[in-house]
Amino acid sequence: MAGSILFFAGLIVVFTSLLSGSFLILLGAFTGFSSTGTIIDTEKRRIRFLNNFFGIIPAGKWLPIEDSMKLGLKESNLTWTSYSKGNRALDIKNGDYRVVLYDEENHEIMEVSKSDTPESASARMEKISDKTGIALI
Repeated sequence: MAGSILFFAGLIVVFTSLLSGSFLILLGAFTGFSSTGTIIDTEKRRIRFLNNFFGIIPAGKWLPIEDSMKLGLKESNLTWTSYSKGNRALDIKNGDYRVVLYDEENHEIMEVSKSDTPESASARMEKISDKTGIALI
């Protein structure tokens, strides 16, 4: 949200100051429109974790899917802590379930997807396994 606000503020400021407006547009476009994702190519049996810079420039390396790779579920519990001026802590918990790709020695390679419930993550994991032929843990 902050990136989108910076982007649109840059569009307004660019008419008064070209340098400041251009900087705000670039900063806002980078923070507001950049994202991450995973692409699975089932025909060539490869997977790619990518970062979309500015929302249009993909960057990531293709990884061939090997027969020894496995898919598993991992629960993620992130807690964000903020402190008030009175030194009171405010904790915000953010938990989800992630489908993870493992190598033959059960070392984590990459996170493939995330879901809010274990049922939806399990269903997604089974769907990916059926399409790619990757074994499940």
